[in-house]
Amino acid sequence: MSFGENLRTVRKERKISQEELAEQLHVSRQAISRWEQGNGYPEMEKMISLSRILKVSLDYLVSDQSDSPEHPGTAPDGQSQPAPTPVSTGKIMIRSHDGKQLVNCYKVMSMRVSTRPDVPHFALFGVDSSSFWGENRTMLGWYAHGADVQRETEAISQAMLEGKTFYELQYAAKVKESFLRVSLVREENTAPEKERDTDIGS
Repeated sequence: MSFGENLRTVRKERKISQEELAEQLHVSRQAISRWEQGNGYPEMEKMISLSRILKVSLDYLVSDQSDSPEHPGTAPDGQSQPAPTPVSTGKIMIRSHDGKQLVNCYKVMSMRVSTRPDVPHFALFGVDSSSFWGENRTMLGWYAHGADVQRETEAISQAMLEGKTFYELQYAAKVKESFLRVSLVREENTAPEKERDTDIGS
C-alpha cells in the first residue's frame, strides 16, 4: 500500500477521524484528506508526529507492506510468524539535508555545481516522478567532494535493493544557506573568514 493508504488504514483502525487527527497535528482536515488520497506528503515534523500519534513506525507509514499495524508479523491464528523478507518496491523515502522535505524517490542523481574551494562541489537530487515536461527533481543534499556523493548514491541504491523504505543521508556536508548562496561549514574552523559563498550553479 502507498503512504496515503497506510495512513487511512491506520487512522481508521485507531478510530481517529480526519478532524481529530488534523487537530492533533495542527493542520486542516483537507490536508489529511490530501495525504490519504496520495496528493503529497507531510513535512518531516508532521510525519514524525503522525508516527507517534498512530503508534506505528515511519517505515510502516511509507512502506508498501500490508501487515496490520495492530498485529504486524502475526498469523490469523494468533501464532507469531517470521517477519517477511523485505522486497524492493523501487522507491525509497529520503529526508532532505535541512529536514524540511521528504521525497519518495525512484532514483537519485548528482550534479556538479561549483569548482571553487571551500564550497559544495556537488548536489544530490531525488527524482519522484517524470512527465512529458521532464523529471521532477528535489534537492536532497550538498557534498564537498565527488567521493562523498558517490558513496551516498551507492548507499541509497543498496538500501533500495534491500527493500528499505526510508533512508537518512549519511555523507552530506554541513552548509550555511542564504538567498541563492551556499557555503560549507567547517566543523574545525567556522570563522567567517574561512567561509566562502558560491552562487548556486556557478
